[in-house]
Amino acid sequence: MENHKIFSMAFGKVYSLYVQKAEKKHRTKAEVDQIICWLTGYSQKELETQINKKVDFETFFAQAPKLNPNVSKITGVICGWRVEQMEEGLMKKIRYMDKLIDELAKGKAMERILRS
Repeated sequence: MENHKIFSMAFGKVYSLYVQKAEKKHRTKAEVDQIICWLTGYSQKELETQINKKVDFETFFAQAPKLNPNVSKITGVICGWRVEQMEEGLMKKIRYMDKLIDELAKGKAMERILRS
């Protein structure tokens, strides 16, 4: 597996950027948290613990309770990559999260973002 710089980046650092992006578009931190918990299976408390422990992305996803079974419904382009065509692995999980936060910032309804 290729070792990308983001794998060793502190999740909490990028998390704060996700929140900023959402808030600039009049969305909330609670919605960002809901998306991340939906994707990873973390509870709110577990998510906060991971952020406070300053874990990197690799650890964050390795310790995630369970990736949501509906992730296969996440499609589209993010950062120039078509998510559904990416190889399974850590980068694909990170791109799933990027895609969901991007949809939030673009004003999509939570029901659609969470593939309900």
